[in-house]
Amino acid sequence: MTMLGAIEPLYTLSGFAVGLLVGMTGVGGGSLMTPLLVLLFGIHPATAVGTDLLYAAITKTGGTLVHGAGGTVDWRIVGRLMLGSVPAATLTLAGADHFGLLGEHGASLLISTVLGAALILTAIALVFRTKLLEIAASRVPDFSPRRATALTVLTGAALGVLVSLSSVGAGAVGVTALIFLYPRMPTARIVGSDLAHAVPLTLVAGLAHWLLGSVDWVLLGSLLIGSLPGITLGSFASARVPEKVLRPVLAATLLLVGGKLVF
Repeated sequence: MTMLGAIEPLYTLSGFAVGLLVGMTGVGGGSLMTPLLVLLFGIHPATAVGTDLLYAAITKTGGTLVHGAGGTVDWRIVGRLMLGSVPAATLTLAGADHFGLLGEHGASLLISTVLGAALILTAIALVFRTKLLEIAASRVPDFSPRRATALTVLTGAALGVLVSLSSVGAGAVGVTALIFLYPRMPTARIVGSDLAHAVPLTLVAGLAHWLLGSVDWVLLGSLLIGSLPGITLGSFASARVPEKVLRPVLAATLLLVGGKLVF
């Protein structure tokens, strides 16, 4: 059977729904897609994370090209983040596999716990994003260039661990960290840099999951068929849907799902 013949309509519909929400709100697909696959469809957590990482790498490439063409990517910051995130993601997955944490039972507990914590962090970042922007904008930066570089690499390493085990955190959590590290940088440039960094991180982590056997290619194809038009439609609809309504609803949903996974 070809991949086209094996496409699952429910997965495609889910991809469309998540793509629509991502297009309207800018919230990372991992914070919505991975828990949906785990809780609603019963996909094994390791497979859900691995498949979603490659899904994110593909869908975020288009956004990165747009930001790059518009000059809203600071490639030095992207390089610093990658210096920490790519090795951290690789070592995390290698270590988890070596100690048997990605087995049938170990992965469910480890990934579900990390995923739940990442969702709660994302929800907090969403709720307090405006306040965090105000705090960052009002304070005088006290990081020397050398210290800012070191902290950016450490931030990348933390994101590498978080994203490789949960596929969540490269978006809202990454942006929040960069806002405090570079408070005078325009928000669009921070978002563009974070998005550009997410592509190699999710690609490397996704390929590592593939080597460990935790990627479902038919599932990936089904999600992409739905999500790509969903993101396009959501992007057009974003100007017509009030963010002050959507953001709290999404944050509450992420808190509930995160709490369920952790507790």
